[in-house]
Amino acid sequence: MTASHVVRHVPLAPTANGNEREWLVTNGLGGYASGTIGGTLTRRYHANLVAAAPVPTGRVVMLNALDECLQLEDGRVFSLGARVLRSDGDTVQSLPLTAFWLDLGLPIWRFEGEGIVVERSLAMLHGQNTVLITWHLLAGAAQVELQLRPYLQFRLHDSPVREDARTPYQVISTGNHYEITGGPDLPTLRLRLLSTRTSFTLDGGRRCENIYRREAERGYDYRGTLWSPGLLRAALKDTTEVILLATTEPWDDSLASLRPADALRDERNRRAALIERADPALRDSPANELVLAADSFIIVPPRADPGDLDGRDERARTVIAGYHWFTDWGRDTMISLEGLTLHTGRHAEAARILHTFAEHIRDGLLPNLFLEHEDTGLYNTADATLWFFHAIDRYDAVTGDHDLVRSLLPKLVDIVRHHLDGTRFGIGVDPQDGLLRQGAEGYQLTWMDAKVDDWVVTPRRGKAVEINALWYNALRLLAGWVEEYQLPGPLPPLADCAERTRTSFNRRFWYADGGYLFDVVDGEHGDDPACRPNQVFAISLRHPVLDGDRWQQVLDVVEQRLLTPLGLRSLSAEHPDYKAKYDGDLRARDAAYHQGTVWAWLIGPYVDAWLKVHPERRHEVRALLDGMWAHLDDGCIGSISEIFDAEPPFAPRGCIAQAWSVAEVLRVSVA
Repeated sequence: MTASHVVRHVPLAPTANGNEREWLVTNGLGGYASGTIGGTLTRRYHANLVAAAPVPTGRVVMLNALDECLQLEDGRVFSLGARVLRSDGDTVQSLPLTAFWLDLGLPIWRFEGEGIVVERSLAMLHGQNTVLITWHLLAGAAQVELQLRPYLQFRLHDSPVREDARTPYQVISTGNHYEITGGPDLPTLRLRLLSTRTSFTLDGGRRCENIYRREAERGYDYRGTLWSPGLLRAALKDTTEVILLATTEPWDDSLASLRPADALRDERNRRAALIERADPALRDSPANELVLAADSFIIVPPRADPGDLDGRDERARTVIAGYHWFTDWGRDTMISLEGLTLHTGRHAEAARILHTFAEHIRDGLLPNLFLEHEDTGLYNTADATLWFFHAIDRYDAVTGDHDLVRSLLPKLVDIVRHHLDGTRFGIGVDPQDGLLRQGAEGYQLTWMDAKVDDWVVTPRRGKAVEINALWYNALRLLAGWVEEYQLPGPLPPLADCAERTRTSFNRRFWYADGGYLFDVVDGEHGDDPACRPNQVFAISLRHPVLDGDRWQQVLDVVEQRLLTPLGLRSLSAEHPDYKAKYDGDLRARDAAYHQGTVWAWLIGPYVDAWLKVHPERRHEVRALLDGMWAHLDDGCIGSISEIFDAEPPFAPRGCIAQAWSVAEVLRVSVA
């Protein structure tokens, strides 16, 4: 499979779940275009252009939808696919959608009927809030008229769809350039139709109501009103193409002189180059496509000052945790770093990501997340900082760039000192046993972090199993680096601390009655025997804290109770709090989020642990991922969802494309 022929044809897309399956294209800034294959807007996030504006604005929906029609020479009018926004009395017939596929990760639709064949494709320009939508007439007529009606609702992408569409939109026309403004705090949408015989007829502002079905299912406002300024027309010939350029970038020399064909070729070449740079072991694997999916998550931080970053393209990088609604999270970034950047050959970007987060360390803690509309982080996390050690270790092992480790050593030592002395949110080492404890009223500090109002669903206050596995791993890593690089000055007794942690861990965490590990010890209600996947980290990390003679027993329990074709359940079915489905309103969903729901990313540490127990069965790893490859045709085509229901058919839920899901599957596919 060559880079220029990475194509995913989606079977039966027109008739099977066309409005259940989705597509996503991103621009390296956090902006995106996304929708259903069938064209129906089912989420507040669905749009042909969601622009990433600097903080505090954040991401803004700019071009929600296009109604696309063809007028034949005999006057008949056909819509391309099902009419997205059908009004009362609308009798326009449709040219059915007969095929959908991704070519280098970019979506292409084919419509056929009445002897006519039309293809539509969409691409975003990397590093710009610019989308190019292209139509080709392949058969049936020498020329037809393409009619495009844009529908808009300028709003922050996470704002409710009920927001009034009676925004004071203004349209300014200059030649074949059109500017639409919707308020002083929002970007300007600029449209340009590239073809012969183009026109834009302003018709007074048509409004149309849309029902966002997914929002209704999730318990949110679901009735939204969209506004249309008018109708764009262009001649679509069998010898040429029509391209709609939609952007929030200024009409400067670079955009005014843009040659769309060249820009599209450059974007395809960029994507092909990503595949060529990646680990050669991916070439003959379905994971080859995940190299393109991984690209979706690596962005320039919206907090970055363009003036300080040499055109926003040379230094700062971060990782979007998931589309559509997540921003950059410290934990997700550190877990994802190896799969997203190291196995894809993006080593310089990996270093920038590590430096970006290192600059935000406060009181020995890495940020938990950065909010959409703010430039400061939240620090309520007990594990993101410890995953930072893991990410640095993987970077060092893959790249051999020891200078990065050396430069970060003072920060790493400072982190350990803060944890030994105690830092925010009750995070600190218990001097009685050397185990790391955490917990503060009203805060969720581990990756099981669901919270609704004042209800922390899985508080896990005390000494959590994966936190202590990560703590031991961090101590061992730092002890090795300090010795290797001869760091001067008084240092904590790292090796002694690590050994004390290991001894206490194996004494305190073993749940003899169940033959596995407690999830939390010294918790609010004592020791918690809930069977959860967190125990795999006691085996999977570079320095396993669990004694080797217990690995097989723990792995057997995890396999029997938690393993599914799409990851690990977050809680075993025997527990009274187990939830088989993740659905309903926010409270119902968060009650299930870590109470049975399957998490795709956990397949990564499971495979790591499995290989430590069965090193001679490495050839069987790909079979453990068969469910993931099938999922590439489900949910968000070509990517991997955040979570799944806990029971068959394991319906995809949560974010349609999740960084650590993609990263961990990609990583272990070449294990």
